[in-house]
Amino acid sequence: MADPVRIYVAIEPAEFARLYDESTQRALAELGEIVHPDGVEKHVPVPVDVGSAFDVLITSWTTQRFDPATLTGPRLRLAVHSAGSVRGLYPVEALGAGLRLAQGGSEAMAVAVAEMSVTMTLALLRNLVLHDRRFQSSRDWRTGGVGMLGHSISAQRIGLVSLSRVGRHYARMVQGLGATALRAYDPYVSAEDAARLGVTLCDLDELCATSDVLSIHTPATAETAGLIGAEQLALLRDGAMVINTARAAVTDSGALLAEVSSGRLRAGLDVFAEEPLAADSAFFGLENVILTPHVAGGTVEARFAQGRTVQAEIARYLADGELRFEVTPDNYHRLG
Repeated sequence: MADPVRIYVAIEPAEFARLYDESTQRALAELGEIVHPDGVEKHVPVPVDVGSAFDVLITSWTTQRFDPATLTGPRLRLAVHSAGSVRGLYPVEALGAGLRLAQGGSEAMAVAVAEMSVTMTLALLRNLVLHDRRFQSSRDWRTGGVGMLGHSISAQRIGLVSLSRVGRHYARMVQGLGATALRAYDPYVSAEDAARLGVTLCDLDELCATSDVLSIHTPATAETAGLIGAEQLALLRDGAMVINTARAAVTDSGALLAEVSSGRLRAGLDVFAEEPLAADSAFFGLENVILTPHVAGGTVEARFAQGRTVQAEIARYLADGELRFEVTPDNYHRLG
């Protein structure tokens, strides 16, 4: 009789409970023997014998960094990351030699990140934050902006930088709100695929020059570093907005700061070049900027969806060796 499947969960207990609801925990337990770390630690180490003692490794944000050589062994064949990017734990060199790796978090969080992008878009279009700040601080109807007109999302020309998972959800959501003029820059997507999404492809400069809303959804890679620089920002019309819930490295932060500080552009930002954002950052205090502390993917529903995705991915692998969200040497550098 084959040995039972052994699954090591290198996740701090409180985080595990946020990712795996009771039904998912039961479903996970049906797949094999689940082993959790002893005691409570802020960052959970991966056992040095994980390669020889376990078949599956589950990691997340609270997994302690480890030597990739730890994953080498006669038994370990699958690692599934419950969070988003795998890069902080798994270098590309760790792939292969019998070990397969899957993302459990990116697809699950994509809806939540898209929702935040839409929220920022609407809030800026309708001057929501500006009204709230002025009204709350003054308690005066006129100071609060009575008579100030906002804009309808249905009238906006929406530009998407990447039709990634998040970009596709964002496109669907704004179309549901009435937006019809959607363009995108994505060298990895065909015109036919974009058309099925109701989106027209164009080059980056044209996208910037023809967008009222520029929403960034591309991962940070060697190709996308500084993709939206001073030249691209200058192409945006006066009053246009930049939404970035993806990665700060995609933009030239200094150039973006100069544009919003002048008041020419507006922005909704969830990601920053240095995190946490310094208390003396010049981004603070600008009425035309919405700032959130890298929380776009954080909803209760998204977290539990991450756990369900991991469980389903392990079940799929154990059943027939298939993976839906596999990270390979070929796609590693294109994933966030």
